[in-house]
Amino acid sequence: MELSGSPGTWSGLSLRLGQFLFAAASVCVMSSAIGFANYTAFCYLIASMGLQALWSLGLACLDGYALRMKKELNSAVLVSLFVVGDWVTSILSFAASCSAGGVVVLFDKDAYFCSRDPHLPCGTFELATAFAFLSWALSATSALVMFWLLASS
Repeated sequence: MELSGSPGTWSGLSLRLGQFLFAAASVCVMSSAIGFANYTAFCYLIASMGLQALWSLGLACLDGYALRMKKELNSAVLVSLFVVGDWVTSILSFAASCSAGGVVVLFDKDAYFCSRDPHLPCGTFELATAFAFLSWALSATSALVMFWLLASS
């Protein structure tokens, strides 16, 4: 029985591409916001999503190669590497998304910076943070699948 999201499968490739696209979108949207570098949480979000995008793109390429060459990627060594990489990037992505989300809530709902300063790109901050959470959700799914594969082998 093949687990959905396993490495070297179409579902695994789509999971990785989704992670990459949402992480890249988060980086692009956040870097387009004027003044994001003034806030550590947003800089951390860009760094974390950049790492997530690179990791996911690399594994998507590996999945694509495995599908094209009809190779199996379920060896214990590879799955162990995927587990560690997925858990590290997933935890970093979650931490970055939560910290950016906290700053966005502080700006909009608590300190009312967004309503007082029309030049602050709060909508852009919110959109980048939403993309980061979506990337994290796919990353966490992938991490759980990899852990399940490792535990069942």
